[in-house]
Amino acid sequence: MRNTNVERTQVVIVGSGFGALAAAKKLAKAGTPFVLISQTTEHLFQPLLYQVATGVISAGEIAPPIRTILAKHPNADVRLGRVVDVDPDENVLTYEAGGERLRIGYDSLIAATGARQAYFGRDEFAEFTYALKTVDDAESLRQQILRCFEEAHTTTDPEHRRNLLTFLVIGAGATGVELAGQIKELAQRYFAASLDDLGPDDVTVTLIEGANEALPAFGGKLSEYTLRSLEKGGVDVVLGTFVTEIDGHGAELKDAATAETRRVTAETIIWSAGVQANDFAGILAERTGCETDRAGRLLVNPDLTVGARADIYAVGDMTSLNGLPGQSPVAMQGGRHVARIVLGKHDAGTPFKYRDKGSMAIINRFRAITRVGKIELTGFIAWVTWLAVHLAYMVGFRNRYVAVMSWCGSFLGTNRAHFYYAQTLTEAPANAMADSEAEQKPPVRIAS
Repeated sequence: MRNTNVERTQVVIVGSGFGALAAAKKLAKAGTPFVLISQTTEHLFQPLLYQVATGVISAGEIAPPIRTILAKHPNADVRLGRVVDVDPDENVLTYEAGGERLRIGYDSLIAATGARQAYFGRDEFAEFTYALKTVDDAESLRQQILRCFEEAHTTTDPEHRRNLLTFLVIGAGATGVELAGQIKELAQRYFAASLDDLGPDDVTVTLIEGANEALPAFGGKLSEYTLRSLEKGGVDVVLGTFVTEIDGHGAELKDAATAETRRVTAETIIWSAGVQANDFAGILAERTGCETDRAGRLLVNPDLTVGARADIYAVGDMTSLNGLPGQSPVAMQGGRHVARIVLGKHDAGTPFKYRDKGSMAIINRFRAITRVGKIELTGFIAWVTWLAVHLAYMVGFRNRYVAVMSWCGSFLGTNRAHFYYAQTLTEAPANAMADSEAEQKPPVRIAS
């Protein structure tokens, strides 16, 4: 019997990403009461985080408040909190907010908490690397990049200068490729116009990938084009390589084919090699008996229900179903599918069918790749298509307008309006100074 003393609502949504927002909008328009609980106040357009990190756009342009997005819907209740437990038998969710532990009952629960960075069993790598999953990550990386160029401008130590201007990017998936390309463009365009003593050739950007091709999710001619474009843009691409150790001064690399090892020193190491489901996926798995994959993602049923529960759904990066990619279109379509079931527009148990509208990735200025069915585009046309699609997915007219202005200044000119050239003098971050005391462990295969 359900506890009648607990606050109740018709639907509880956990998360504020693409899947959560898609479900919320559907329910809001139908007038269905729901409570959305998220650890952050914004809806983050994660695919553009690398542009925040490299000063192309500001965080505000890609992270509008989720409460503002849903403000015109009186049936939507947005709460800042962290979910810590769920009781499927009682249909009660427990979350922490404002220093209190609160409980709320539901008829349907939709989980969409996304994923975080994964280090393949080497969690100590997080201490010495920069990730790119949150706004804080992007702003931290931007400050680090700026610090490195500023210190390189003033140091009299040639070796220290070389290390400051060496950037390692681990993982040649979309995020790694985009970051590597943009950091090199910063050297070639923005800083080249600002610092007379720093030329593009002084800056080394190395992209490391365990597979034998860049952007391995695409493969074939598109991966080959990506490799050529990166190299033409000045990025050093190292394929078929393991990362064996990382510390505050660099990384140990091992060639998969020859087993030869070498060390690369750098003050900035960016990790974009893998993801794993956030903690709430583990809570759901334990409470519902749902199985998970090696990355902790829920092996959901075809209708996106979790375990044997017909009233608990999960969508987006925290799930695994039929090999679908961890991309925003999958999350959005999943969120809308679940909302239709909750609203009775789909029969309970209706399998989720993903409509693949294509995949794309930007490489550097004027170069991108796009695949829609059997159609493959590269170069400037693909780049313009990438901009148009991402502009369409951005929430809010003002965000789109400001983004267009920022893109024009950054890509057509040399301006980086959000890459502040002046900063407060600070000490180097801990991950740029500390020595690794980690125990020697087997090599880690880098997979995008």
